[in-house]
Amino acid sequence: MKDWIEAARIRTLPLSISGILVGTFMAASEEFVNFKITILALLTTVGFQVLSNFANDYGDGVKGTDNDDRIGPKRTIQSGKITPKQMLNAIKITALLTLVIAVLLIYVAFGKENFVLSVTFFLLGIASIVAAIKYTVGNKAYGYIGLGDLFVLLFFGWLSVVGSYFLYTKELNWFIFLPATSIGFLSMGVLNLNNLRDFESDKKAGKNTLVVKMGYKFGKIYHTILLQSAVYLCLLYTIIFFDSPFQLLFLIALIPLGKHLIVVVKNSNPKDLDGELKKLALSTFLFAILFGIGLIL
Repeated sequence: MKDWIEAARIRTLPLSISGILVGTFMAASEEFVNFKITILALLTTVGFQVLSNFANDYGDGVKGTDNDDRIGPKRTIQSGKITPKQMLNAIKITALLTLVIAVLLIYVAFGKENFVLSVTFFLLGIASIVAAIKYTVGNKAYGYIGLGDLFVLLFFGWLSVVGSYFLYTKELNWFIFLPATSIGFLSMGVLNLNNLRDFESDKKAGKNTLVVKMGYKFGKIYHTILLQSAVYLCLLYTIIFFDSPFQLLFLIALIPLGKHLIVVVKNSNPKDLDGELKKLALSTFLFAILFGIGLIL
């Protein structure tokens, strides 16, 4: 059980639910509240994240990308704690359970009346499962050709925030894409930081992440742009819909985000970035919580 908890990488879960929390708070600020949707949406997102973590462990493990050159804790296939066959079975089971929870979520949100919306969200659920697996698994894994950042924006930013908001309200407000993109950029920042840390090992293994393609120096510039843009987008949304000083609560998260960014900009040794992953993930979670609370106070 300890090995499976390690493979699930529990520390990544606060980041994964950040988008759901923002979408939920935004709906709640408009007096749309449904705790069943909240619980099921959170469980579905956790399922997708665990599935993604299992798939990454499997994909990088069988390809040999996870080797002695990789910085950070060894993954379970790399260390031999879990066999590739066991992990593949776990991926199948996790995908099935997550899909079942997603179907329950869709039914609670739309019932029997909204067939088109139900089918649309079911297909989005299938797409999320495929995206979680195909990041590193298979001959055409998109994480190996520099498309990981785009998929993080789509699924952890837009789908997570806008999708969860729509489950409550059945409405689409285009301004929601501002905070949705903000959360997407912060999530992309976590992926980019991971790729900065693994720059040398990924380059040797032929994993052509965006950082490998643009180089370490420009990878740090890109990181700066992502984090600063995330703050500006939420600030723009707040200015447009300003109603209370509490809406600026999320600016408190600039303290840990700023400290993190200073470390990254000054860094010259990828190994030293390993400890920053947890800090950025938790800072993103704090950012999401404070932004959401500010909307309902």
